[in-house]
Amino acid sequence: MRWDAQRLDVDDGSLPGMPSIRGLLRSVQVPEFPGLTFHEVRARSALNAVPGDSSMPFPYTINTLRGCSHACRYCFARRTHEWLEFDSGRDFDTQVVVKTNLVDVLRKELARPSWTREHVALGTNTDPYQRAEGRYKLMPGVIRALADSGTPFSILTKGTLLRRDVPLLVEAAQQVPLGLGVSMAIWDDDLHAALEPGVPSPRARLDLVRSLTDAGLPCGVFLAPVLPGLTDDEESLDAAIGAIATAGATGITVIPLHLRPGAREWFMAWLRQARPELVPRYERMYARRAYVSAEYRTWLSARVAPLLARHGLDRQSGGAARQVDGAVATGVPGDEEVGFPEGSLPTAGLPTGGLPGVRPPWETPSPVPTEEPAAEQLTLL
Repeated sequence: MRWDAQRLDVDDGSLPGMPSIRGLLRSVQVPEFPGLTFHEVRARSALNAVPGDSSMPFPYTINTLRGCSHACRYCFARRTHEWLEFDSGRDFDTQVVVKTNLVDVLRKELARPSWTREHVALGTNTDPYQRAEGRYKLMPGVIRALADSGTPFSILTKGTLLRRDVPLLVEAAQQVPLGLGVSMAIWDDDLHAALEPGVPSPRARLDLVRSLTDAGLPCGVFLAPVLPGLTDDEESLDAAIGAIATAGATGITVIPLHLRPGAREWFMAWLRQARPELVPRYERMYARRAYVSAEYRTWLSARVAPLLARHGLDRQSGGAARQVDGAVATGVPGDEEVGFPEGSLPTAGLPTGGLPGVRPPWETPSPVPTEEPAAEQLTLL
């Protein structure tokens, strides 16, 4: 099994009735998180090198966890769980792999003479501030390690647990450039409960944006995913963009739903049950690719642009990063067609200005061992 990469010749401590997974330290279930199983492993590396031909504006990622209790039915990362021989549906939501020694491994990698302190991104696959973080508290150590080493970093999350680390992030911002991004999209309570049942409410995430900006930290918002026929009406978009602007976000990028294998099956199963009248439309829209058509992107762009202007979010600096110069809603973060909202990348003092698909002209990064499949390193949201 692909769990062999985690092997350190330790005894398997799996729960009675759990499958025997070679190299696993132990699997635990705790009363605070009913229905979840945490599989504790020891990582052999922390930094994952992004392939050189990637359009990502960062060369390294860190994934503290695999699997995600947010349980978003549309999550692009679902298929990565199949690398561990879990399924991309219920297992992805409930079987969470925790790299318990990640902070120690990270500090050792950052201390190497060959480390050139390039931008490291967190939240590129599964959310570092999901429920498991409340138990294992890995992120404070990660933040300190990156800041102490002089390494710029960014975090993308839907988890309001990030508020716990605001004081640490304020300290880190005095040491290194950093970027913070919050993702939100669904404002209807019933739809939110059905499609992202483990995610804090949009209102709670707006409070997180306020907390970050009130602390003097940058915070870009990904209004994502916009769901065709469900959340792309003008009233919904106007309410969302207005609320994000009021919360003080430093930037916004609006992104339509994309359905990759793994997410496609899980989302469409829900759609057939909950909104069967939309199934033919979705089957046409996503028949040949994971992304919506150019026609839909153009239509959404035209709808969003005046709303951004109305709420003052069209005055961000940096053209493509603000997503108003003909590039609104054109893809997903990491796709060459889309930018990152201002504030979500560590741009202070860096030459990229946060623009999409631009790799800083720093020294060629030194190879760093990676334990993640390439597919896990290439996407952000």
